[in-house]
Amino acid sequence: MTKIAITLPIATPPWTGLGKKMESLCRKALYDFSLVEGVEKLGIALSGGKDSLTLLYLLHAISGRGFQKFSLHAFHVTGEFSCGSSIELPFLQKVCDALKIPLTVCYSTQKRESLECYSCSRERRKLLFDAAKKEEISTMAFGHHKDDSIQTLLMNLFHKGEFAANLPKVPMYNYGMTIIRPLIYTSEQQIREFAKLYGFNRVTCQCPVGQDSLRKETESLIQHIEETYPNIRENLSLASFHYGSDKALRK
Repeated sequence: MTKIAITLPIATPPWTGLGKKMESLCRKALYDFSLVEGVEKLGIALSGGKDSLTLLYLLHAISGRGFQKFSLHAFHVTGEFSCGSSIELPFLQKVCDALKIPLTVCYSTQKRESLECYSCSRERRKLLFDAAKKEEISTMAFGHHKDDSIQTLLMNLFHKGEFAANLPKVPMYNYGMTIIRPLIYTSEQQIREFAKLYGFNRVTCQCPVGQDSLRKETESLIQHIEETYPNIRENLSLASFHYGSDKALRK
């Protein structure tokens, strides 16, 4: 029986026009917000979805090119029920092996009967941070993009009366960890097109709770408003940088 060779969807330079744009936006965020200044070892929260894989590929391409070289270490949370793409671990391991990036797997204790976004998010973050600190890593990159930030801004505004989006860089003093978001200038549509181009856009969130989340409802609202105000995403993103709350930076 003839074996069929499976090509891993690895995205590396030289880029197409879209790839160049993606790298440029990532570089701009790294530079504008000093995201990797003084960082020698950088953790990446790797769910295996299009956002985190895009982040992995871009940071791997950028390290040592225009910025000081930083070593990358990927961290993945899995479990019976865990937010994310439910990607198979052997696939992620092969991707990381191909890029010569270590991968650490953390295990969630979430159960279906008690599953909800807030507690799941807190547990995942603690698992990632504890694992990173064991590797002497104090900065971790997350794949939150521009549209995630816009959704967060509206959710905070409607529920707390607070004009605050995702910040590009947040020192988590209680955890001894700094979060960075190098895709903060990049739209989800650009990431989706990049993932399709390189063959890793086939995975979506499998969380039974996340399918009906408030974040998804907020995105639907943005799409509805966008019909009247086509520049809403860009304008909200710009406003979040100029006028957004920095409460998350306070100790």
